[in-house]
Amino acid sequence: MLNLILAFAAAAEEATHGAAEAPAGIFEDPTFWVLVAFLVVIAILARADVPKRIVGVLDKRAQSIADELDRARALRDEAQELLAKYQRRQREAEEEAESIIEQAKIDAERIADEARAKIEEQLERRAKAAEEKIARAEAQAIAEVRSRTVDIAIEAARDIIRSRMDQGAQSALAERAIDELGGKLH
Repeated sequence: MLNLILAFAAAAEEATHGAAEAPAGIFEDPTFWVLVAFLVVIAILARADVPKRIVGVLDKRAQSIADELDRARALRDEAQELLAKYQRRQREAEEEAESIIEQAKIDAERIADEARAKIEEQLERRAKAAEEKIARAEAQAIAEVRSRTVDIAIEAARDIIRSRMDQGAQSALAERAIDELGGKLH
């Protein structure tokens, strides 16, 4: 069919070159023959149902394009749903992270408070233990001073009694009194 069209075109071109040489009638006019050739080609194409086939092919192509557009819209909708879903999950994860951070701050504060309380309690116990140790040391020092004072007083009393009393019976009495005094003062 393409060959037929090319043949008509070649004939029309020859006729055009030939027409410039001499004026002619309607059957010798190349435009007329190009028109006739065009009408013949259109008639052949119409007879062979080419327009219906072309329309069918174009309809199929239009339908496939429409189907592809529908698929593209469906994919876009699905992508938007997935995006919304991931954004929602991201927000939830951020909220959970904030919650964990807040809980960690609360826990850290509680642990710090507990540590402060334990340190204060431990300091109080150590201070109390130190005060008790000081009190014991003080009591022990006082007891040692008293004991030493008593020993010195007893020794002084012995010396005084020895120098003022005679040696005999009074000395035994004085010794006994001094021994009793030492037991009472200790």
